[in-house]
Amino acid sequence: MRLFIVWAVLCSLTLGYLWLDHSAAASAVITTVAIAIALVKVRIIFREFMEVRHAPAPLCRLTDAWIAIMAVSLVGSYFAGVVLR
Repeated sequence: MRLFIVWAVLCSLTLGYLWLDHSAAASAVITTVAIAIALVKVRIIFREFMEVRHAPAPLCRLTDAWIAIMAVSLVGSYFAGVVLR
């Protein structure tokens, strides 16, 4: 039952992103929200489908650090590109 709920949450996040993508014009806010949705989905997949939630604390912190690094890298790359454009 737990995996079904997690799967439903992942599907709803995907549908929410698709709705956002088709209903709003491209902007920095939309791009940042899309990146955030993707990273939330990655964290859910790490925790639920890759069984990190039962892993030792250092591995949990390492996966969270990876997500934070990806967030900073992706958002930073986007805004650097906007500035350089």
